Amino acid sequence: MLFLRKVWVWIIIAASIPNASLAVSAQADEKMLVAYAGHNETAAPMWVGIETGLFKKKGLDVSMLRIGSGPILLATLGSGSVQVIYSASSSAINAISGGMRINCIAFPVNRIARHLMTRKEIKSLEDLRGKMFGVQSIGGGVWLQTMLLLDHLNIDPNKYQLKIRVVGDTATITQALITGQVDAAVLPYSFSERAKRAGFHSLADAGELKGALQLTGLCGQRDFILQSRDLALRLIQGMVEAVVFLHDPKNKAEVMQVLKKNLRFEKSEDTEMSYNVLRKVATLEVDPGLEAWRTTQRIISGVNPKASQADLNQLLDRSLVRSLEESGFLPEMRKRLGH
Repeated sequence: MLFLRKVWVWIIIAASIPNASLAVSAQADEKMLVAYAGHNETAAPMWVGIETGLFKKKGLDVSMLRIGSGPILLATLGSGSVQVIYSASSSAINAISGGMRINCIAFPVNRIARHLMTRKEIKSLEDLRGKMFGVQSIGGGVWLQTMLLLDHLNIDPNKYQLKIRVVGDTATITQALITGQVDAAVLPYSFSERAKRAGFHSLADAGELKGALQLTGLCGQRDFILQSRDLALRLIQGMVEAVVFLHDPKNKAEVMQVLKKNLRFEKSEDTEMSYNVLRKVATLEVDPGLEAWRTTQRIISGVNPKASQADLNQLLDRSLVRSLEESGFLPEMRKRLGH
Protein backbone atom coordinates (compact mmCIF):
# COMPACT_ATOMS: atom_id res chain seq x y z
CA MET A 1 0.00 0.00 0.00
CA LEU A 2 2.87 2.36 0.79
CA PHE A 3 4.28 1.65 -2.65
CA LEU A 4 0.95 2.46 -4.32
CA ARG A 5 0.67 5.73 -2.38
CA LYS A 6 4.14 6.74 -3.64
CA VAL A 7 3.14 5.89 -7.21
CA TRP A 8 0.03 8.08 -6.94
CA VAL A 9 2.09 10.91 -5.43
CA TRP A 10 4.42 10.85 -8.47
CA ILE A 11 1.47 10.71 -10.86
CA ILE A 12 -0.05 13.79 -9.16
CA ILE A 13 3.30 15.62 -9.29
CA ALA A 14 3.70 14.78 -12.99
CA ALA A 15 0.15 15.92 -13.72
CA SER A 16 0.84 19.22 -11.96
CA ILE A 17 3.53 20.07 -14.53
CA PRO A 18 1.28 21.05 -17.43
CA ASN A 19 2.27 19.52 -20.77
CA ALA A 20 5.94 19.31 -19.79
CA SER A 21 6.81 16.53 -22.22
CA LEU A 22 4.62 18.06 -24.91
CA ALA A 23 6.47 21.35 -24.59
CA VAL A 24 9.80 19.61 -25.09
CA SER A 25 8.43 17.74 -28.09
CA ALA A 26 7.04 20.94 -29.61
CA GLN A 27 10.37 22.69 -29.20
CA ALA A 28 12.18 19.71 -30.71
CA ASP A 29 10.02 19.41 -33.83
CA GLU A 30 9.25 22.80 -35.35
CA LYS A 31 6.92 22.43 -38.30
CA MET A 32 8.14 23.65 -41.66
CA LEU A 33 6.20 23.43 -44.93
CA VAL A 34 8.38 23.58 -48.05
CA ALA A 35 6.64 24.03 -51.41
CA TYR A 36 8.10 22.67 -54.65
CA ALA A 37 7.15 22.27 -58.32
CA GLY A 38 9.68 19.92 -59.95
CA HIS A 39 8.29 16.45 -59.23
CA ASN A 40 11.33 14.40 -60.23
CA GLU A 41 14.67 13.31 -58.80
CA THR A 42 15.74 16.90 -58.08
CA ALA A 43 13.29 16.93 -55.15
CA ALA A 44 14.58 13.66 -53.74
CA PRO A 45 17.14 15.10 -51.27
CA MET A 46 14.15 16.62 -49.47
CA TRP A 47 12.06 13.43 -49.72
CA VAL A 48 14.95 11.36 -48.36
CA GLY A 49 15.52 13.82 -45.51
CA ILE A 50 11.86 13.60 -44.52
CA GLU A 51 11.32 9.86 -44.87
CA THR A 52 14.54 8.79 -43.15
CA GLY A 53 14.01 11.13 -40.19
CA LEU A 54 17.10 13.26 -40.87
CA PHE A 55 15.16 16.52 -40.52
CA LYS A 56 13.59 15.21 -37.31
CA LYS A 57 17.09 14.77 -35.91
CA LYS A 58 17.56 18.49 -36.47
CA GLY A 59 14.37 19.26 -34.57
CA LEU A 60 12.32 19.94 -37.71
CA ASP A 61 9.01 18.44 -38.77
CA VAL A 62 9.35 19.09 -42.51
CA SER A 63 6.65 18.37 -45.07
CA MET A 64 6.53 19.08 -48.80
CA LEU A 65 3.70 20.83 -50.65
CA ARG A 66 3.59 20.00 -54.35
CA ILE A 67 2.71 22.95 -56.61
CA GLY A 68 1.83 22.75 -60.30
CA SER A 69 4.48 25.05 -61.78
CA GLY A 70 7.25 27.55 -61.05
CA PRO A 71 5.07 30.69 -61.38
CA ILE A 72 2.42 29.26 -59.03
CA LEU A 73 5.20 28.22 -56.65
CA LEU A 74 6.45 31.80 -56.47
CA ALA A 75 2.92 33.13 -56.04
CA THR A 76 2.52 30.73 -53.10
CA LEU A 77 5.71 32.09 -51.52
CA GLY A 78 4.68 35.69 -52.20
CA SER A 79 1.28 35.15 -50.57
CA GLY A 80 2.94 34.04 -47.32
CA SER A 81 1.32 30.60 -47.46
CA VAL A 82 4.84 29.17 -47.11
CA GLN A 83 8.12 30.77 -46.06
CA VAL A 84 10.44 28.37 -47.89
CA ILE A 85 10.40 26.85 -51.37
CA TYR A 86 12.54 24.26 -53.13
CA SER A 87 12.91 26.06 -56.43
CA ALA A 88 14.70 26.20 -59.76
CA SER A 89 17.33 28.94 -59.91
CA SER A 90 15.62 30.41 -62.99
CA SER A 91 12.34 30.81 -61.08
CA ALA A 92 14.16 32.62 -58.27
CA ILE A 93 15.77 35.08 -60.70
CA ASN A 94 12.38 35.71 -62.30
CA ALA A 95 10.98 36.41 -58.84
CA ILE A 96 13.57 38.98 -57.82
CA SER A 97 13.35 40.69 -61.22
CA GLY A 98 9.64 41.13 -60.50
CA GLY A 99 10.30 42.78 -57.14
CA MET A 100 9.94 39.86 -54.73
CA ARG A 101 12.13 39.95 -51.61
CA ILE A 102 13.63 36.47 -51.46
CA ASN A 103 16.96 34.85 -50.70
CA CYS A 104 18.36 31.59 -52.00
CA ILE A 105 20.52 29.81 -49.47
CA ALA A 106 21.64 26.32 -50.57
CA PHE A 107 21.42 24.40 -53.86
CA PRO A 108 22.32 20.68 -53.90
CA VAL A 109 21.31 19.89 -57.51
CA ASN A 110 24.21 20.90 -59.73
CA ARG A 111 24.21 18.36 -62.55
CA ILE A 112 21.81 17.43 -65.35
CA ALA A 113 21.08 13.74 -65.93
CA ARG A 114 18.69 13.96 -68.88
CA HIS A 115 18.39 12.91 -72.51
CA LEU A 116 17.00 14.96 -75.37
CA MET A 117 14.30 12.51 -76.43
CA THR A 118 12.58 12.83 -79.81
CA ARG A 119 10.24 11.03 -82.16
CA LYS A 120 12.09 8.42 -84.23
CA GLU A 121 11.62 10.45 -87.47
CA ILE A 122 13.84 13.17 -85.96
CA LYS A 123 17.29 11.79 -86.72
CA SER A 124 19.53 14.86 -86.32
CA LEU A 125 19.68 18.22 -84.59
CA GLU A 126 18.79 19.88 -87.90
CA ASP A 127 15.54 17.93 -87.92
CA LEU A 128 14.53 19.81 -84.76
CA ARG A 129 13.73 22.98 -86.74
CA GLY A 130 10.14 24.05 -86.15
CA LYS A 131 9.48 21.23 -83.69
CA MET A 132 7.49 21.35 -80.44
CA PHE A 133 9.21 20.86 -77.05
CA GLY A 134 7.33 19.99 -73.88
CA VAL A 135 8.08 21.75 -70.55
CA GLN A 136 6.39 22.23 -67.19
CA SER A 137 6.39 26.04 -67.25
CA ILE A 138 8.25 28.85 -69.01
CA GLY A 139 11.22 29.77 -66.84
CA GLY A 140 10.90 26.75 -64.53
CA GLY A 141 13.33 23.92 -63.85
CA VAL A 142 12.47 21.63 -66.80
CA TRP A 143 12.53 24.64 -69.12
CA LEU A 144 15.90 25.74 -67.71
CA GLN A 145 17.51 22.34 -68.21
CA THR A 146 16.06 22.16 -71.72
CA MET A 147 17.48 25.58 -72.59
CA LEU A 148 20.88 24.77 -71.05
CA LEU A 149 21.15 21.65 -73.21
CA LEU A 150 20.08 23.51 -76.36
CA ASP A 151 22.62 26.22 -75.53
CA HIS A 152 25.31 23.53 -75.16
CA LEU A 153 24.30 22.14 -78.58
CA ASN A 154 24.52 25.64 -80.14
CA ILE A 155 20.82 25.58 -80.98
CA ASP A 156 19.20 29.01 -80.88
CA PRO A 157 15.47 28.40 -80.17
CA ASN A 158 14.50 31.48 -82.19
CA LYS A 159 16.62 30.65 -85.24
CA TYR A 160 15.40 27.06 -85.16
CA GLN A 161 11.83 28.34 -84.71
CA LEU A 162 11.29 25.95 -81.84
CA LYS A 163 7.86 25.90 -80.23
CA ILE A 164 7.50 25.48 -76.47
CA ARG A 165 4.38 23.87 -75.05
CA VAL A 166 3.56 23.96 -71.34
CA VAL A 167 2.37 20.43 -70.61
CA GLY A 168 2.80 19.54 -66.93
CA ASP A 169 5.21 17.68 -64.69
CA THR A 170 7.88 15.23 -65.87
CA ALA A 171 5.58 12.22 -66.05
CA THR A 172 3.01 14.23 -68.01
CA ILE A 173 5.66 15.53 -70.42
CA THR A 174 6.84 11.96 -70.99
CA GLN A 175 3.30 10.86 -71.78
CA ALA A 176 2.80 13.87 -74.07
CA LEU A 177 5.88 12.82 -76.06
CA ILE A 178 4.72 9.21 -76.31
CA THR A 179 1.22 10.22 -77.44
CA GLY A 180 2.49 12.71 -80.04
CA GLN A 181 1.41 15.95 -78.34
CA VAL A 182 5.02 17.18 -78.48
CA ASP A 183 7.95 16.26 -80.72
CA ALA A 184 10.78 16.45 -78.20
CA ALA A 185 11.51 16.72 -74.50
CA VAL A 186 14.54 16.79 -72.22
CA LEU A 187 13.75 13.98 -69.78
CA PRO A 188 15.58 12.47 -66.79
CA TYR A 189 17.29 9.18 -67.65
CA SER A 190 14.65 7.33 -65.63
CA PHE A 191 11.77 8.75 -67.69
CA SER A 192 13.69 8.60 -70.97
CA GLU A 193 13.90 4.81 -70.52
CA ARG A 194 10.10 4.73 -70.64
CA ALA A 195 10.15 6.75 -73.87
CA LYS A 196 12.81 4.47 -75.38
CA ARG A 197 10.63 1.42 -74.73
CA ALA A 198 7.88 3.21 -76.68
CA GLY A 199 10.17 3.63 -79.70
CA PHE A 200 11.62 7.10 -79.08
CA HIS A 201 15.33 7.84 -79.11
CA SER A 202 17.94 10.18 -77.67
CA LEU A 203 19.63 12.87 -79.74
CA ALA A 204 21.85 14.21 -76.94
CA ASP A 205 22.92 13.56 -73.36
CA ALA A 206 22.82 16.54 -71.00
CA GLY A 207 25.15 14.67 -68.68
CA GLU A 208 27.96 15.82 -70.96
CA LEU A 209 27.49 19.48 -69.99
CA LYS A 210 30.53 21.01 -68.32
CA GLY A 211 30.91 24.15 -66.25
CA ALA A 212 29.26 25.58 -63.16
CA LEU A 213 25.56 24.85 -62.81
CA GLN A 214 23.09 25.32 -59.98
CA LEU A 215 19.63 24.10 -60.74
CA THR A 216 17.43 23.42 -57.71
CA GLY A 217 17.55 24.28 -54.02
CA LEU A 218 16.24 26.21 -51.04
CA CYS A 219 14.95 29.78 -51.21
CA GLY A 220 12.80 31.71 -48.77
CA GLN A 221 11.21 35.02 -47.97
CA ARG A 222 14.04 37.40 -47.10
CA ASP A 223 12.53 38.46 -43.78
CA PHE A 224 12.07 34.82 -42.77
CA ILE A 225 15.69 33.96 -43.58
CA LEU A 226 16.92 36.97 -41.60
CA GLN A 227 14.72 36.33 -38.58
CA SER A 228 14.89 32.52 -38.49
CA ARG A 229 18.50 31.78 -39.30
CA ASP A 230 18.71 28.87 -36.89
CA LEU A 231 15.76 27.18 -38.58
CA ALA A 232 17.29 27.80 -42.00
CA LEU A 233 20.64 26.38 -40.87
CA ARG A 234 19.00 23.23 -39.54
CA LEU A 235 17.01 22.85 -42.76
CA ILE A 236 20.22 23.01 -44.80
CA GLN A 237 21.94 20.56 -42.45
CA GLY A 238 19.12 18.03 -42.79
CA MET A 239 19.16 18.33 -46.58
CA VAL A 240 22.95 17.95 -46.72
CA GLU A 241 22.83 14.88 -44.49
CA ALA A 242 20.18 13.46 -46.84
CA VAL A 243 22.61 13.90 -49.76
CA VAL A 244 25.27 12.01 -47.79
CA PHE A 245 22.71 9.30 -46.95
CA LEU A 246 21.60 8.77 -50.55
CA HIS A 247 25.20 8.48 -51.77
CA ASP A 248 25.99 5.70 -49.28
CA PRO A 249 25.60 2.37 -51.15
CA LYS A 250 24.31 0.58 -48.04
CA ASN A 251 21.23 2.84 -48.13
CA LYS A 252 20.38 1.98 -51.75
CA ALA A 253 17.27 -0.09 -51.01
CA GLU A 254 15.82 2.58 -48.72
CA VAL A 255 16.51 5.39 -51.17
CA MET A 256 15.02 3.41 -54.04
CA GLN A 257 11.87 2.85 -51.99
CA VAL A 258 11.57 6.62 -51.46
CA LEU A 259 11.90 7.18 -55.23
CA LYS A 260 9.44 4.42 -56.12
CA LYS A 261 6.88 5.77 -53.66
CA ASN A 262 7.10 9.40 -54.77
CA LEU A 263 7.56 8.91 -58.51
CA ARG A 264 5.28 5.86 -58.71
CA PHE A 265 7.56 3.74 -60.85
CA GLU A 266 6.10 0.38 -61.81
CA LYS A 267 9.24 -1.20 -63.26
CA SER A 268 12.25 -1.96 -61.10
CA GLU A 269 14.62 -0.89 -63.87
CA ASP A 270 13.06 2.59 -63.88
CA THR A 271 13.54 2.87 -60.11
CA GLU A 272 17.14 1.70 -60.50
CA MET A 273 17.78 4.32 -63.17
CA SER A 274 16.12 6.96 -61.00
CA TYR A 275 18.48 6.06 -58.16
CA ASN A 276 21.44 6.52 -60.52
CA VAL A 277 20.05 9.86 -61.69
CA LEU A 278 19.70 11.07 -58.11
CA ARG A 279 23.26 10.13 -57.20
CA LYS A 280 24.50 11.95 -60.29
CA VAL A 281 22.62 15.23 -59.78
CA ALA A 282 22.79 15.66 -55.98
CA THR A 283 26.06 17.05 -54.59
CA LEU A 284 27.46 18.67 -51.47
CA GLU A 285 28.51 21.78 -53.39
CA VAL A 286 25.51 23.67 -52.06
CA ASP A 287 27.01 27.18 -51.90
CA PRO A 288 25.05 29.51 -54.25
CA GLY A 289 27.97 30.47 -56.51
CA LEU A 290 27.79 33.55 -58.71
CA GLU A 291 29.31 31.91 -61.80
CA ALA A 292 26.60 29.27 -61.99
CA TRP A 293 23.84 31.79 -61.32
CA ARG A 294 25.13 34.12 -64.04
CA THR A 295 24.73 31.24 -66.49
CA THR A 296 21.10 30.82 -65.41
CA GLN A 297 20.60 34.59 -65.58
CA ARG A 298 21.83 34.68 -69.17
CA ILE A 299 19.46 31.87 -70.16
CA ILE A 300 16.37 33.27 -68.42
CA SER A 301 17.02 36.75 -69.87
CA GLY A 302 16.11 35.32 -73.26
CA VAL A 303 12.45 35.20 -72.24
CA ASN A 304 12.49 37.82 -69.47
CA PRO A 305 14.73 40.81 -70.35
CA LYS A 306 14.24 42.26 -66.83
CA ALA A 307 16.08 39.26 -65.45
CA SER A 308 19.35 40.57 -66.88
CA GLN A 309 19.13 43.48 -64.42
CA ALA A 310 18.49 41.30 -61.35
CA ASP A 311 21.06 41.82 -58.59
CA LEU A 312 22.32 38.33 -57.80
CA ASN A 313 24.16 39.60 -54.73
CA GLN A 314 20.79 40.61 -53.30
CA LEU A 315 19.26 37.27 -54.20
CA LEU A 316 21.98 34.93 -52.90
CA ASP A 317 22.58 34.64 -49.17
CA ARG A 318 25.82 32.67 -48.94
CA SER A 319 26.36 33.36 -45.23
CA LEU A 320 24.51 30.25 -44.03
CA VAL A 321 26.60 27.83 -46.08
CA ARG A 322 29.72 29.79 -45.10
CA SER A 323 28.76 29.29 -41.46
CA LEU A 324 28.44 25.54 -42.02
CA GLU A 325 31.87 25.51 -43.65
CA GLU A 326 33.48 27.41 -40.79
CA SER A 327 31.81 25.27 -38.12
CA GLY A 328 33.28 22.14 -39.70
CA PHE A 329 29.87 20.65 -40.59
CA LEU A 330 30.32 20.64 -44.37
CA PRO A 331 33.96 19.44 -44.24
CA GLU A 332 32.79 16.56 -42.05
CA MET A 333 30.01 15.70 -44.51
CA ARG A 334 32.52 15.65 -47.39
CA LYS A 335 34.79 13.43 -45.31
CA ARG A 336 31.91 10.99 -44.81
CA LEU A 337 31.47 10.87 -48.58
CA GLY A 338 35.18 10.27 -49.07
CA HIS A 339 35.80 13.65 -50.72
